Amino acid sequence: MPYERISFVASPAALALESRARMVARHGDCPPEDAQVIVSLGGDGFMLETLHRILGRGIPVYGMNCGSVGFLMNEFSEDNLLDRLSRAQVAVLHPLRMRATTAAGDTHEALALNEVSLLRQLRQAAKIRITVDGRIRLAELICDGVLVSTPAGSTAYNLSAHGPIVPLSANLLPLTPISAFRPRRWRGALLPSSAEVLFEVLESNKRPVAAVADFTEVRDVVSVSVREDRATEARILFDPDQGLSERIIAEQFTV
Repeated sequence: MPYERISFVASPAALALESRARMVARHGDCPPEDAQVIVSLGGDGFMLETLHRILGRGIPVYGMNCGSVGFLMNEFSEDNLLDRLSRAQVAVLHPLRMRATTAAGDTHEALALNEVSLLRQLRQAAKIRITVDGRIRLAELICDGVLVSTPAGSTAYNLSAHGPIVPLSANLLPLTPISAFRPRRWRGALLPSSAEVLFEVLESNKRPVAAVADFTEVRDVVSVSVREDRATEARILFDPDQGLSERIIAEQFTV
């Protein structure tokens, strides 16, 4: 579709800010809330920030890489932007919804487009019980942490923790331990996207744990539930033949 109202946003990096100024001079600019499409200039981290700011509003985001990795970004070019936008392919992402309860009894909710992770806060390993859809699947995991990833986030922290890469169309959520000590040989699980996972922190006074949903951290948690939020979506635009599904498949053949 043709886009007439474009909002340009940029990370604080000098290259991104300079690029934004040139793009605005060529194409104009409008506030994000009035835009048909948002062009995000920066790296993957800033792209995630942009998506979180407009999550659930149905506005697509087209990223142009002015950072380092750029897994969620398109190649930067000042030319042919309108044509690239009109031919772009859309990837629809559904975030994870985290509900965390702290030792003080407070409850916090947050959304994650990459992953929800539980991490030990001190030198001692965490002890965590894992329940899936009301059934205890692992009575005690002794570890540095554990995470649930979206398919889009399976190539991020999940992959660094030796979790599996999951195609967007698979409707699966990787559940991956981080430096598991007991059971030492447990490598995690693939769960249906409809699953609800409950993490309960054992010996929380002695072994405190923090929960992180993308940019939101909650410390001293005693329980954390995670499920996919199908009612909320983010839309990312990619150049033809460079879509997110293709990138996830290609990542599995990277050596």
